[in-house]
Amino acid sequence: MTLKVNAHLHTPYSFSAFESIDQALDMAKEEGVKVVGINDFYTTDGYSAWAEGCKKRGLYPLFNIEFISLNEEDQKAGLRVNDPGNPGRTYLSGKGLSFPFKLEEPYASQLAAVRAEANAQVEAMCGKVNELLKASDAGFTLDFATIKQELTEGSVRERHLAKALRLKVYENRSEEEIKALFEKLFGGKAVKATVSNHAAVENEIRGNLLKAGGAAFVPEDPKAFLPMETVRQIILKAGGIPTYPFLADDPKGIFTDFEGDLKKAAKTLQERGFYSAEFITTRNTMDALEIYAGYLHDKGFVITFGTEHNTPAMEPITLTSRSKTPLSKKLQQINYQGACVIAAHQHLVKQGLKGYVNEEGVADIEHRDEFIKLGDQLITNAGAPESEDMNIDFKIYKYSEEENNAQCG
Repeated sequence: MTLKVNAHLHTPYSFSAFESIDQALDMAKEEGVKVVGINDFYTTDGYSAWAEGCKKRGLYPLFNIEFISLNEEDQKAGLRVNDPGNPGRTYLSGKGLSFPFKLEEPYASQLAAVRAEANAQVEAMCGKVNELLKASDAGFTLDFATIKQELTEGSVRERHLAKALRLKVYENRSEEEIKALFEKLFGGKAVKATVSNHAAVENEIRGNLLKAGGAAFVPEDPKAFLPMETVRQIILKAGGIPTYPFLADDPKGIFTDFEGDLKKAAKTLQERGFYSAEFITTRNTMDALEIYAGYLHDKGFVITFGTEHNTPAMEPITLTSRSKTPLSKKLQQINYQGACVIAAHQHLVKQGLKGYVNEEGVADIEHRDEFIKLGDQLITNAGAPESEDMNIDFKIYKYSEEENNAQCG
């Protein structure tokens, strides 16, 4: 049986289309999505609420995290990886982290420092936005502390700043007055979206003011990006599976330098210690997903799919391709099998046993089918990790215990 999975969802603990975790999980329940993965930037603060909410609704939670890393070798070579505008900059996910979350030093401090640096960058942009507001005689400014308190759960993204500005501009102004103020702030450029389309207006704010070339843009400090290998180690020490998010084909059918040669990319990823990959399916054509996910799955990668929901636009949680076409049965099966591996990994690591990857990050590809079977049983027989105390007679337990004893010995 193949159950519906969405393994990559952002929540208000980073930035999200959802107003709350409850809203996200209610939608998943209504759409029949059984397995849901929280996947916020730089934080695991939402894990407890995610676990509790999943338990109430009979959903199975996956505990993930997202980073932006830097590979200096790729940067020097001018190689675009999965951030098309910034060579060497590489988004990474960690799948199946320990819950309850725990991370030892120095890794905990490294994670905290990156999060603080990201907040500091947005605070600096807030200052520049205020300069623009004063120059435009807007009659108000933004308060970063208030934004952090009222619009976030601690992690402040540029999207929060865009939302805060839109909300303030809309206060006590007519539609024409709103358009006029935005035109001033955008340096004479008229807003294209209708005022009622909040998501589109916020995207224009980001594009005109907060992105590179915008009047309020502040470049990231190099300290905001940890080296790729450091991020991989943080994920491993947190009990997770290091995962590479593929961009795959853009609307023009173009792939990045790194991803254009699929065979080479797969080989390089495994050499760098990545045996798991994911796709945000709404970005891609069905053909690209079939080719890329199919090839990687056959090469032993754990493959999962998600929607992110990290923009203001609300979309279904059920996965589709870029054309809004439901995923093929093949892709649904690949996704579910990937979720099963992550579920089994979480379950074993929680008990102090070896998961799908060992402490060095090497994947147990030989026993992947056993992890799939275990994960399937966990997902179908239990709603959440707290209910995973049933007896499951599985070869993988014996194997993991033997491996664990060998590592300890």
